[in-house]
Amino acid sequence: MNLDEIRAQIDEIDEELIKLFCRRMDCSKLVAQYKLENNIPVFNSKREEDILNRVFVQGGEYGESTKLLYTAIIELSRTLQHDLLGSGAELRHTILNARTDIPFLSDNVRVACFGKAETYSHEAARRVFPNARPIFCGKFGSVFEAVENGDAEFGVIPIENSSAGSVTDVYDLMLQHRFYICTAVDIKINHCLAVLPGTELSEVRKVYSHPQALSQCSDFINSHNLSSVPCGSTALAATMVLHDAKPTHAAICSAAAAIDNGLEIRLRDFQNTPNNCTRFIVVSKDLSIPKDAGKISLCFSLPHVTGSLYSILCRFSAHGLNLTKIESRPIVGKAFEYLFYLDFSGSVHSASVLNLLCALSSELSEFSFLGNYKEI
Repeated sequence: MNLDEIRAQIDEIDEELIKLFCRRMDCSKLVAQYKLENNIPVFNSKREEDILNRVFVQGGEYGESTKLLYTAIIELSRTLQHDLLGSGAELRHTILNARTDIPFLSDNVRVACFGKAETYSHEAARRVFPNARPIFCGKFGSVFEAVENGDAEFGVIPIENSSAGSVTDVYDLMLQHRFYICTAVDIKINHCLAVLPGTELSEVRKVYSHPQALSQCSDFINSHNLSSVPCGSTALAATMVLHDAKPTHAAICSAAAAIDNGLEIRLRDFQNTPNNCTRFIVVSKDLSIPKDAGKISLCFSLPHVTGSLYSILCRFSAHGLNLTKIESRPIVGKAFEYLFYLDFSGSVHSASVLNLLCALSSELSEFSFLGNYKEI
């Protein structure tokens, strides 16, 4: 048998497989109708486990591959049932009743941001809310508390750096306060090394800055054998150097923070990578979803069983959705159980995307819809 003949045989088999797959999905519709009429939940872990164990045995030498194939089929079948039953009614109601405008240009809006004036957080806040009155907070948690207590309508907080990675504490605070992401903005980070007037670079022995900034400039710090001192913000680092009044101390901060504290800049743009950017998010107690929102953020936990993450990702793939970020974080107090943070391109104004989120919300424990927003 030559290659063309083998391929022709494969095509014939594929035609039969497609027909059988469609018949199976038609049966899933009947199952959904029965579950609806008898108030039976969509997810049946025992039934799915039995199917996967059976096909693994029936698959013989292709058992693992057969199990993988049926994992995808089961996920697609379950998705169809969720769509037909209108699962996730609570989340659906929340999303469909979200406001579509955000008062970026309002003169009266109060915005809490991390750090002091002239930090990168302040720059991000001004980029999003050019006319707002900022409320500066010394800790990430204080930003969330300001919004929680009604002292500010919005909070601006760093969430991720292109070289130092995610600010995981912010994710924990998002879940603790159950806030939503309204928008996101990327700020180019150009770190400066600021010293007391007249101090030479060769005199510096110790640098102060926020831990993220220290990480972003680690190559310079290590190559010059400098000791690093973490502090609350880059602007605070500049203030500390000014108050210490020691020529051996320097701050890694923005140019604006150096000038504001009367320091001199000895180095500019010396971070590890030239295209160093930090993404800041705007958080609020109220859900806002602009018409042109294009990114969705989620958080959820999964059972500690083989293939659980794959089965979820399969459903995003089936919808043609592009994942832009996924990472895990251990759940405190639960051995080897994790929370997954996921970003993907999409809009809840799409019925298929909304149905997917509602289905996941009804299946997954600790599922949190963090927002559908536009990146500025």
